[in-house]
Amino acid sequence: MMKKKSQIINSNIITKNKSAYFEYFIEREFEAGLVLYGWEVKSLRAGKINISDSYISISNEEAYLSGSIFNPLIFVSNNYSCNPKRNRKLLLNKSEINFLNYNKKQKGYTIIALMMYWKNAWCKIKIGLCKGKKKYNKLNEIKEREWKINKARILKNKTVAMKH
Repeated sequence: MMKKKSQIINSNIITKNKSAYFEYFIEREFEAGLVLYGWEVKSLRAGKINISDSYISISNEEAYLSGSIFNPLIFVSNNYSCNPKRNRKLLLNKSEINFLNYNKKQKGYTIIALMMYWKNAWCKIKIGLCKGKKKYNKLNEIKEREWKINKARILKNKTVAMKH
């Protein structure tokens, strides 16, 4: 059985930005590579990273991951200073960077990190071009989620009652 190219296996996921899907409408997603130091890769493997407050900044036709925190492990070399909040360069095509840069300048759009995962031996990041949700959009989403849960509960109770 062939799996889709875009499908990501749960065991390969390093971290997700769960609040991003609640706070924003994701218009378009991109996959990018990251330029990392060795200690950062070790932090990734240990799961000591946080991308919940991260965003993508573009300067000089290069994209950077800003606001992410890579906590260094205890056994990192003493003669090397680790900066857990440094900007990390993203590896994207020039056309993708130009597309993101143009759309980011539109009113209400931002670029945020959605998920980090392993693809083969490489660390990849899924970034999204997003537009912020209004409060009423979030409330409607909560109501829809609660209705789905209640509907499933009602259907389950009906099927149990019909069997007896």
